[in-house]
Formats: sequence, structure tokens, C-alpha cells
Amino acid sequence: MYKSLLIIAMTLSLVSCDPSSLQKVLDTVSEAPLSNLDVSNGLKEALQLGVGNSVDFLSAENGYYTSAYKILLPEEANKIISKLAIIPGFTNLEEEMIKKVNRAAEDAAKKAGPIFLSAVRSITFDDAMNILLGNKDAATQYLHSRTYDSLYGEFKPVLDNSLNKFGALDLWTNAITKYNSLPFVTDVNPDLSDHINSKALVGLFDLIEKKEQGIRSDVSQRTSSLLQKVFAKQD
Repeated sequence: MYKSLLIIAMTLSLVSCDPSSLQKVLDTVSEAPLSNLDVSNGLKEALQLGVGNSVDFLSAENGYYTSAYKILLPEEANKIISKLAIIPGFTNLEEEMIKKVNRAAEDAAKKAGPIFLSAVRSITFDDAMNILLGNKDAATQYLHSRTYDSLYGEFKPVLDNSLNKFGALDLWTNAITKYNSLPFVTDVNPDLSDHINSKALVGLFDLIEKKEQGIRSDVSQRTSSLLQKVFAKQD
């Protein structure tokens, strides 16, 4: 700080009669270099905003159910549904299951924020500058590659609790039990929980990516001085 003030004082005496030259000098003095720590923190802040945006959208009613992120049943469930379609109590199995599954995903998304934010805060960017200057989704893809397995493991019990809360797993267990009791069928037991967990995470990561792209391309979304400073580098 003292050094900067000294430079300014000396410059004032040299260019006091030339305002345009003085402004150029002042701009140069005040322009601090972009450090790797700045870049890393800026990328983390962008991802944190993406997490907030993702959770807010998907945890709202119909965040999954009527959006582009609607979770459908796994392909192997089709033969179970078709076989049970004429049996009382299971005639509307597919739509009932889809609704329960998506309501459970929306409920679980409310609790996803702290899990994702913890992953973002703990991430270490090996080459932050190259990520900043990389593809428009580079930070999100880096987060995905470094944290997906741990996020999957932490989010799954949360989602399972929500699936139980909305009766999705009980309904599916009843359907599987009924199907396996039918003559001339091979017993099946598709892992519904694994499928839903994977699809729920797809939606969360996709919206984080969209927010990153927004910050990169739209200066109005850079809502802090750090974001403005860091992402100006890639403009």
C-alpha cells in the first residue's frame, strides 16, 4: 500500500499537466495481477451460484416432474409394467411410479445444497487458469470428474429417504413381488434407487453447468467483484 502511494505521488509531480496520462498511470497502479488463488476462488464462487440455482429450480414443485429433467422409469421396468397393466391395483402403475419418483427427487433436491457446496469448497483446481480459459462448462466438468462418486454416495441415502417418504419404493416392491408371482416369467429385481439417483444428479449438474455458462457469457450475472475480475480474463 505504501509503495503504491509513493508511486502515485511521484507520478503526480511528473504528469500533473497531462490528465489523460495521469489516468493511465492510475489505472496501471490499481490493476492488481490475477493470481491462481483469485482464479480458483472465482471458479468456486461460480459453481456455488450454480448449486444454488440448481437446487432452487429442482426442489420446487414440478422441478423434476414437469420439466426437461423429468425422471422416467428404467427401460427394464417396461416389461413389468406391461405385464401388470391388466391386473387390478396396477393398471396405472407407470404414471403413479413416475409421479412418486419425481416428487421424491424434488424433496431430496432440497437437501442437495449442503452436499454439493461441501464438494465445491473442498475441490482443488490443479490448473485453475486453464479451466478458466477452457470450455464454457470446464469448471462444472472438473467438479463432475473430481466429485461425482462421492456425491453419488452422499446423495443416495438422502434420495432413498425421500423415495420412502413418498411411497415409491413400497409401490415398486409390491409391483415386483406381483410380477415375480406370475406364471411363465423370469424373476426380476431392477435397482430403481440407483437409476433415480443417477438421473437426479444429471439434472443437478446440468443446471450448475448452465449457470457457469451464463456467468461466462453474460457480465450481468457476475454479481461480485471477484467474479467480475476473474471472468473478465476469459472475455
